[in-house]
Amino acid sequence: MTRAERDLVAGGLSRRRFLVSGAAAGGMMIGFSFPLVGRLARAAGAPPQPADAVVNSWILIGSDNRITIYVGSQEMGQGIISSLPQIVAEDLMVDWAQVTGAIAPPDPAFVNPGTGAQLTGGSMSVRGYYDALRTAGAAARDMLIAEAASVWGVDPSVCSAAGNGTVVNTQNSAVLTYGQLAAGAALRTPPTNPALTPDSELRLIGTPVPRPDIPSKCDGTAIFGIDVIVPGMVYAVIKHCPTLGGTVASPPSAPPGAIAAVALDNAVAVVANDTYAAMQAAQELNVQWTIPASSADLDNAVIAAQARELIFSPTTAIAETDGDVATALAGAAQQVDLYYDVPYLAHATLESMNCTASVTANGCEIWAPTQAPGLVQLTAAALTGLAPDQITVHCTFMGGGLGRKFELDYVSQAIRVSMAVGQPVKLTWPREQDFTNDQYRPMALVRVRAGLDAAGNVVAWWYRNVSPSILFQRGWIGPNDVDSQAVDGAIEQAYAFGARQVEYTRHTAGVPVGFWRSVGNSINAFMVESAIDELALLAGTDPVDFRRRLLANDARSLAVLDAAATLGGWGTTLPSGHARGIAFHAAFGSVVAQVVEISGATPLQIKVHKVACVIDCGRCINPDTVEAQLQGAIAQGMTAALWGEMKFTAGVVSPRNFNGYKMLRMRDMPVVSVQVIQGGPPIGGVGEPGVPPIAPAIANAYATLTGTRLRTLPLTGLQSAPPTPPTDDIFADGFD
Repeated sequence: MTRAERDLVAGGLSRRRFLVSGAAAGGMMIGFSFPLVGRLARAAGAPPQPADAVVNSWILIGSDNRITIYVGSQEMGQGIISSLPQIVAEDLMVDWAQVTGAIAPPDPAFVNPGTGAQLTGGSMSVRGYYDALRTAGAAARDMLIAEAASVWGVDPSVCSAAGNGTVVNTQNSAVLTYGQLAAGAALRTPPTNPALTPDSELRLIGTPVPRPDIPSKCDGTAIFGIDVIVPGMVYAVIKHCPTLGGTVASPPSAPPGAIAAVALDNAVAVVANDTYAAMQAAQELNVQWTIPASSADLDNAVIAAQARELIFSPTTAIAETDGDVATALAGAAQQVDLYYDVPYLAHATLESMNCTASVTANGCEIWAPTQAPGLVQLTAAALTGLAPDQITVHCTFMGGGLGRKFELDYVSQAIRVSMAVGQPVKLTWPREQDFTNDQYRPMALVRVRAGLDAAGNVVAWWYRNVSPSILFQRGWIGPNDVDSQAVDGAIEQAYAFGARQVEYTRHTAGVPVGFWRSVGNSINAFMVESAIDELALLAGTDPVDFRRRLLANDARSLAVLDAAATLGGWGTTLPSGHARGIAFHAAFGSVVAQVVEISGATPLQIKVHKVACVIDCGRCINPDTVEAQLQGAIAQGMTAALWGEMKFTAGVVSPRNFNGYKMLRMRDMPVVSVQVIQGGPPIGGVGEPGVPPIAPAIANAYATLTGTRLRTLPLTGLQSAPPTPPTDDIFADGFD
């Protein structure tokens, strides 16, 4: 991180002054949202630029020929502060050593074209920004070439970018650096359709370049939200009602050692002169809570019983249908009727929730590890009554996001506390508050009815998912609508099923649910891929061969499956007491297959020794980042598969800390081999597709090893007995 960036994060230098100072020093700020460029140019005393094009990246070229590339996504360990600048640098024609990536603040210039918002999630960073950033780099290159031609008094056709941040005059070999050309080039109108570097000449895209954020994260100089310090700030620690749904009955008095106690609906913030003092004071805080009667239903036993009723409900929403499933199932030679269930999960990000806010009568500044900076700005405007342009959001590094830092609860709390005490406030959630007040990944109960013909082909596939709705809880869909997040990974299967129908039934449990890495795919992949293995066993067919048959008409998926089987040594001899399992999943525009090798005679003894992972994510930007992402996804997916589970007893949540929520340890980590199949556009996601296949791959391996099928996650927990269908079950007389 540069000194200017550190000042920017720490609050010592405003974003506006930073950008203007760069331009005034002879640098070039190319903004591909031209109203914004015009504001910058006017601040620097230059004429405004025309508002005639929109692309979504800024390129700052210093007089020293250093290149700063601002990116609209937020860096949470996934490497976009490298990948997105890498895309720009390709067509800008600069050396990677010249480039610095910087996290952009909320601004319309940085809206992701793929999502229409400045949000980081859904594996949409590279997919969403790729075309715009290629164009941004190429446009900047052409502007610099045009400026060099003007300086030399020649036609631009005799000038070319040399690939190291210089322009060469091919007639006389004269050279000008981008830094020398920047000030003049910044006044030019960018071309709207610049030529991109041909695929055969790509220099950086597809290359494992070093990530610029790694050194600062290794030496401790990187600024995460938890590291922010601003002048005059006080420190707050949150204490939520210990029962979900509860609220503060009356404002409490500040306990000894505290400056203030601020009531916040379902919580109290204890303010002190440092975080430790606030934590100690919070332990002494005496709060009277109001607990609604509905909190009693926030209970594992109640939720499970409701799910078992809903799985047989005659009322459901159809998410996908193709063909006559009733007839196909009735005519099947063999059938299965299977039930799978998964629990609520916590996000458990290493950096717990925190936010620093400073609210005055004239403005609001926020320093936050957030996946949604634009929403942070809007939230601050709503709470303070200030205009959005009076609110500055500084986006810090995140110690894990995983979907949790889409949420705005911790941000709004910090803003409200600052307003209450009239000072800058750094608010922190102790780990116990984080675990017990999460936006949890939903639980789910799924029923699969499928049929095979005499040749072992899948001729019928009926799938019902019962789970709480993330989208309904936010008011984004109606009570009887299909939650698209809930059925991700269940619909649009690559497999060539015969007739199929996918249904969704909303569970009404009031446990707060949110977006968890890969969202519905992490749920449905376990059910689908477990059922595929069970069908292969019923057909008497090798699981890989069974999938090959189902993917015979999908060359891309078949190539990934075959590559994973080869990488994982499928069919080769294993040590005694070991077995392999495979799972395949397509999500976020990518295709992934994983082969695991395990041992363990009981669920508690499961040991994953090796994982072979193959991905086709279309055009790969940085292979090293892809490999690291998949390794991390496998580690997180293994944690969830083997141990992850949140429990609720009349609204009280457990576990409360990592001592009760086991995480994958170094000794548990398998040897992971990753193969990236380099394809062309379209581009697929990377951050999330690696999570879904690992749980079913382990379950499939365990079934092969022991002959016992585990259909409940976590695999080391208690296995649920299948529910008993009522006499009026839809399958009692066939299929209605």
